[in-house]
Amino acid sequence: MSGNPDDKRLEELRQQKMQELKDQAQEGGAGGDRAEAQQAAQQQAEAQKQALLKQHLTDGARQRLNAVQMSKPEVAEQAEQQVVALARSGRIQDRIDEDQMRKLLKELTPDKSFDIRRR
Repeated sequence: MSGNPDDKRLEELRQQKMQELKDQAQEGGAGGDRAEAQQAAQQQAEAQKQALLKQHLTDGARQRLNAVQMSKPEVAEQAEQQVVALARSGRIQDRIDEDQMRKLLKELTPDKSFDIRRR
């Protein structure tokens, strides 16, 4: 970790959630507990994803991604997954700026251009 206070807080939350899940597993959780544990794991994964995005995207890139999220949520989700995968593999050298995000989004959106000819 980079020593960022957000990273430290995220790690504390992660450890706390892992302890809660372990405690629930030791209590012999029923079906409802499993659903809660699964939901907690999903929330934890989402928190990790958001922390990675915050760490590797500039403010402009995050704004661009949020704008796309409003109009095309599936494209925004693909872009987020792409950035997270690149970050986890260590292939991001610097933070991704707005121009790089625009290029990534352009690559992910299918080209739906067509010609209309009038006679």
